[in-house]
Order: sequence, then C-alpha cells, then structure tokens
Amino acid sequence: MALRDALLPEFDMEMANTRKTLERVPLARMSWKPHEKSMTMGRLASHLAETIGWLGDTLAGDSFDMAPPGGEPMQPFEGDSPDAILTAFDDNSRQARSALSGASDEDLMKPWSLLKGGQVLFTVPKIGVIRTWVLNHTIHHRAQLGVYLRLNDVAVPSIYGPSADEGAM
Repeated sequence: MALRDALLPEFDMEMANTRKTLERVPLARMSWKPHEKSMTMGRLASHLAETIGWLGDTLAGDSFDMAPPGGEPMQPFEGDSPDAILTAFDDNSRQARSALSGASDEDLMKPWSLLKGGQVLFTVPKIGVIRTWVLNHTIHHRAQLGVYLRLNDVAVPSIYGPSADEGAM
C-alpha cells in the first residue's frame, strides 16, 4: 500500500471533523479570547483554515522560510467572518487532498526544511511535516477551538465520539 493511501482516510476524517468545528464559530464572538495571551476565536479558526494549506506547499517545495532574508515574513491568514474562514478551509482542504492524492512514497520521503531568516530550524521527511505540522497541528488547534466554543455556550460537535452537546454521532 502506498503511504498516501494510508493517509487519505485519516485526512478525510480529520478535515470533516475540523469543518464541523469551524461551522460553529459565531460571527459575534470572532474577537473573543479566553486569556490575554490567547488567540482570538477568529484568529484561531483562521489558523485552522490556513494550516491545512501547508500540506500542498510542503509537497510542492523542499523548504519554507517564514522570514526570508530581504523578503516579507509570512503573513497569517485572518478571515473576517466564519463564512470567509470556511471558504478558505474548503479551498485549502481540496488543494491539500489533491496534492496528497498525487504524492508518491518517494515524494513523501524527501527531506523538507523549515527556515527562519535563512537559518534551518529543522529538516524532516515530508511525511513527517504532513503528520506533525499539518494533521497533528490541526487536531491540536481544533481541540482548542472546541474549548473556546464551550466557554461561549456554543454546542461542541461530536468528533471521535459523542460530545456533551451531541449524544450520538
């Protein structure tokens, strides 16, 4: 079995669960945050929408410099509404799935580096970037968003089993 064929069912499930969570973000609470050091709900949701786009970028290149010397540093996506965030998420998810569907085992095992200011921060196989910095990162922030929803009395969707708000999947 090709590595991509092992990843695609997980990808599909995690994107469906992430979309269910993003659908719950209320426009009226986009600027809410639980603590001064925390992201706002809108920024956190936007980060979820952008993170999945990193999958295609990872497969398309051998590195990414988040603050290239002499260039503009990476600018995070900040959706101005839940609809804009969902549109970005859907677009990024489609592109990511397409890229993953076309990836060979050889592509997934190629080294990829994250740089800042031209300095290599780490180098790992592309499959490691996809698992850790895309899928696991998405799951982590989706869970944070679930807490934000709970603290705002917004129903939390069932993800891996029933939630307190949804007794059945």
